[in-house]
Amino acid sequence: MGLDCYTYRMSHSSQLLELQQEIISKQICSELADQASQLVMGDGNENADIVFIGEAPGKKEDETGLPFVGASGRFLNQMLEVAEMSREDVYITNIVKYRPPDNRDPSVEEKREFWPYLMRQLGIIDPKVVITLGRHSMECFMPGAKISERHGVAKKITYQDHEFLLIPLYHPAAALYNGSMRQTLIDDFVAAKALADAEK
Repeated sequence: MGLDCYTYRMSHSSQLLELQQEIISKQICSELADQASQLVMGDGNENADIVFIGEAPGKKEDETGLPFVGASGRFLNQMLEVAEMSREDVYITNIVKYRPPDNRDPSVEEKREFWPYLMRQLGIIDPKVVITLGRHSMECFMPGAKISERHGVAKKITYQDHEFLLIPLYHPAAALYNGSMRQTLIDDFVAAKALADAEK
């Protein structure tokens, strides 16, 4: 059984690596790629029950090749800890996988171009719960929704053969810009963990 589990993990790793190489070889969002240091594919447990999806890499992420390692990432780590999770338990990625110049918001076209690859990424990992961080990632799954109304509210999503529970949350950066939102984010994380546990 141990060998089977190891082979299964390797299979996920190899599939994700192939997907990453395909994004590069097909020059997805080539203008973004030209000005970025590298593709930031994702990080964490490739067999995770919970996947977090942000919007796009920032400066630190572009430098390291890992998602959520700057100030927002540090707060994300704190919220995971409060909710009794760690980065080793979950998988973290972004919709757009190259850093937009000057950390601007990803464009509609950039999100559209990366969307099929994000969904294939989710198909490989096959999580039970997807937690979006911020309105950009939420809107890809729930067009027209307002994060002020939808944050913390779970919804079942079916895509092709995959079904998962979608939970939109505010982006960790929101608490960095607005300290009064810090507790809202923490409360939402704890509630999302409880919902995720119920899905297992």
